[in-house]
Amino acid sequence: MNQNEVNTAFEILLEEIEEVFNIISKEGEDVFKTQDFDKARYLIESGERLKSFREKVRLLQKEWQSIFSGRVKASHRKRKEKSKLKKGLRTPEDEFKIPILEALIELGGKAEMKAVLKKVYSKMKDRLNQYDLSPLPSNPKQARWENTAQWARNTMVSEGLLSPDSPRGIWEITEKGRNFNSGVQVLKYNKRWLPHSTVKW
Repeated sequence: MNQNEVNTAFEILLEEIEEVFNIISKEGEDVFKTQDFDKARYLIESGERLKSFREKVRLLQKEWQSIFSGRVKASHRKRKEKSKLKKGLRTPEDEFKIPILEALIELGGKAEMKAVLKKVYSKMKDRLNQYDLSPLPSNPKQARWENTAQWARNTMVSEGLLSPDSPRGIWEITEKGRNFNSGVQVLKYNKRWLPHSTVKW
C-alpha cells in the first residue's frame, strides 16, 4: 500500500465517521421532539466524542501526508488519482478551505450557510465529481460535497480561520482567515508570474 492508497483509506474512514455522526444527529433531533431529554443529552455527548475522534483521524492523516509528501512519482500519483475517481472517492475536505474563505470575503465577511455553499459550488463545480454530487445515505436531500464543506467549516473554526461565536447557521471569517487567504493569493500570483527560483513555499 503506497502513500495515496493510505490517504484514500483515511478519506474513506473520515467519511464513514461523518455518516455515523449524521445518523446520531438526526436521531438526536427526533428524540428531542419527543422530549426524551436524557437520551438527547446522551446522543449529543456521543456526537461530541465522535467529532473529537474524527479530528484525531484528520491529524493522523496530515501527519502521514507530511511524512511521505513527494515520495511518490508524479506519473504514479496521476494513475492513482484516476483510480480513486473511479472508486468514487469524494473531493478532500482541504480543497474546500480557500473557496469557503473567498466566498465569505465576497459576501462581506459573513453570510448564511446556504449563500456560502452556493458560492462555493460555483467555484468548485468543475472539480466536483459524481460521487461528490450524489446524495448522502443518511440525508438524501443533501449532496455529499455539501456535507464535506460543512465539515471543512468545523475544521476551519478549530484552526481559527472562521469564527466560533457566529449565530447558528451563519458562517463568518476571522482576521486570521483573511490573512491566510491573502497569503495564498500572493503565493498563487508569485507561482504564476515570478521566476520559480524567487518563490519560497
